[in-house]
Amino acid sequence: MTARTDHHDGSLAAADLLQAALGLASDLDLPTVLQRFVAASADLTGAKYGAINVLDARGRSTTFVHTGMDERLTAVLGRPPHAVGVLGSIPPHGTLRLDELMQHPTFKGFPPHHPPMGSFLGTAVRVRNRVYGYLYLSEKAGGFTDEDDEVVITLAAAAAVAIQNAQMYAESERREHWLRAGQQITTMLLSGADQEEVLAQIAASSRDVAGADTAALVLPGLGDSWVMEIVDGAGSDELIGTVMPPDGRARTVLRDGNGLVVDSLSRARAMRVDALRQFGPALYAPMNADGRGVGVLVLLRKVGSAPFGPSDLATAETYAAQAALALVLAEARHAQDVAALLDERERIARDLHDLAIQQLFATGMQLETVRRRAARGVDPSELTGIVEDALDNVDSTVRQIRSIVHALRDPDASAPLAERLRREASLARTGLGFAPSLVITVDHRVLDSAEALDGDAQALDDRVGDDLGDDVVAVVREGLANAARHARATAVAVRVELAGEGPDTEVTVEVEDDGAGLPPERDRRSGTDNLAARARRHGGTFTLGTTTEGRGTLLTWKAPVHASAL
Repeated sequence: MTARTDHHDGSLAAADLLQAALGLASDLDLPTVLQRFVAASADLTGAKYGAINVLDARGRSTTFVHTGMDERLTAVLGRPPHAVGVLGSIPPHGTLRLDELMQHPTFKGFPPHHPPMGSFLGTAVRVRNRVYGYLYLSEKAGGFTDEDDEVVITLAAAAAVAIQNAQMYAESERREHWLRAGQQITTMLLSGADQEEVLAQIAASSRDVAGADTAALVLPGLGDSWVMEIVDGAGSDELIGTVMPPDGRARTVLRDGNGLVVDSLSRARAMRVDALRQFGPALYAPMNADGRGVGVLVLLRKVGSAPFGPSDLATAETYAAQAALALVLAEARHAQDVAALLDERERIARDLHDLAIQQLFATGMQLETVRRRAARGVDPSELTGIVEDALDNVDSTVRQIRSIVHALRDPDASAPLAERLRREASLARTGLGFAPSLVITVDHRVLDSAEALDGDAQALDDRVGDDLGDDVVAVVREGLANAARHARATAVAVRVELAGEGPDTEVTVEVEDDGAGLPPERDRRSGTDNLAARARRHGGTFTLGTTTEGRGTLLTWKAPVHASAL
């Protein structure tokens, strides 16, 4: 760092100071603000070394930004200094100015490899009437002056405003990120995502937004136990499956419904979970909904990291409550679906008993009559009528069973295939945030909505058939759901094409997006495996890869029509 220019010219010094103060206010990124503050302070005073040390409530350094010392030497010195010795003597107001640092009565020596320092100037940086951190300046030729005192006090005041603005901006961004994460969880549940996948996303999103090293979800286990069932981040192998103590922090948060912040688990006296001792700051947020505890969200940072603050706890509690409500609603929907399924089974049982089984029983009686008369040597011509009636009854029973099976299909299955596909595209608008495009082509002719409504699309239904048509709808639904959950896309195109003649007729489904593309590692593949199984069942193929432009994702699903339409 070069020394400042001649500041005996008062107007020049004032201009430099004003420019430095304005430079601090021009940025909302906190690390940049701190770096500019330290550099400007060292430059305007002529100090060789400068640093700002941000401390926690116990005087331990959480953020240390410096200038004048290369990174290699910084790495050798290790951890930043705490507010002890001379550094702990800096007053909350004014400055501490020393001609010789090592002669101060509280000086306790330098750590190994630390460069020698003589002259010293220190001042507190106060934000909202609270000491935010301390500015350290050292090694100025000839020592620091009264003018330097005024410079650092003025810069510290400007830095305090810039730091406060940066903190408020960062906090608003965190709230927005928490809100987006909550919306993503709700979208996943509404699109029918697996609950385990949603829980994993809750942990991953909260860890990312909170700047934590690890996130865990404490959920109900066997009996009255509560277990760390979902863990994302460092130490996951050691933490997953951990049973939480009945009187531990997680269970207390669950019972009281109030979150808490811990400065350091590694130094906590009452710590019964040894695997948690590897972490420093921790945050516990209850997942409460509808008056009951669903679980606890636990956020962890490594030892020496900045502690969680009140704003972190407030936003995490809101997110955890939103996630809990979404899970409770998903459970209620599942229970409703199960109840509807049981009612449907009872209806099917009644229909089978009242219609098909009774008719089969009657047919059996007719055939028994034929058997007895044939045994008595009755003329076969007399039995022909009875056998024909029995065959008619069998045909009628088969039709009734087919009707019952058809009733088990999707309630929308009676609609034309083109209309069902348009309905899927319309429903996907909520999860995507925009309307996907849909193009349906039959023998190279595009079906528009008017043709679909006037019955022209009936040819599509007749050639594809009910069974294959259901799978086509399922493929489109899964492709759109994947794009909504993972792609972060701005456009999605769905193309369904029926082409070919006779045994070479084939239906092709393509779902293309312009999003982030496929992740390098995909741990959960239940959806895509299901699509591959649907293709194999019809003797078709399924692929998932990048688009021809090299960005986004292209899902391609093909199946021969003749195998299903016969």
